[in-house]
Amino acid sequence: MVGEYYHVYNRGSDKRNIFLSNRDRDRFLKLLYFANGTKPLHFADLPRGFPSWQWWQTDRGELLTSVGAFCLMPNHFHILIREKTEKGISKFMLKLTTAYSMYFNTKHDRSGNLFQGAFKATPIDNDNHLRYLFAYIHLNPIKLFDSKWKELGIKDKKGAQNYLKNYHFSSYHEYLGEQRPGHQAILNPTDFPEYFEEPKEFDDFIVDWLSYNDHEGSPRGLETV
Repeated sequence: MVGEYYHVYNRGSDKRNIFLSNRDRDRFLKLLYFANGTKPLHFADLPRGFPSWQWWQTDRGELLTSVGAFCLMPNHFHILIREKTEKGISKFMLKLTTAYSMYFNTKHDRSGNLFQGAFKATPIDNDNHLRYLFAYIHLNPIKLFDSKWKELGIKDKKGAQNYLKNYHFSSYHEYLGEQRPGHQAILNPTDFPEYFEEPKEFDDFIVDWLSYNDHEGSPRGLETV
């Protein structure tokens, strides 16, 4: 529904990895930008040797959605979205996943469905849920650092924080105030509540969730998708 917020995600078919290299991740990030517009996506038409900074200034037409946060994991992805046009999310995701599947299957010499069915779009029905998703999405990579952290609690908090800061395939760094032209072009933060007026507020918010365990050692609310 136009104006509403959604948590959008999908994973590889049979839980297979959908990103096998940084080149794959870079392609998906570019598609996050190019697919989010009313103009047809002709990725192959972009000239070779196109200066990197100009990729992120290409006219996409009117935006289909606003992206508030994203994270790429080895076998799935998460996007926090606000719909801007009628059926904008469906149009965006069709362009994104079709273009990426074509790229991936060609590059890795495979055929068939790359993704596990249709994408999932969970509506966000209250402010607490929306704010919480900024933690959930950006903390996803901690599973790669410590696969049991949700069940047992984080044992090396400093190491986990350093891991997040060295994980470049999410919007985490933008909320810490870093300048990455491509990632910034993907995001439309002004269409989301201003929960974090300064980067330190976001950093403290993430650290709080990283440390917030219940009596059994499992962070409250950080469900697995």
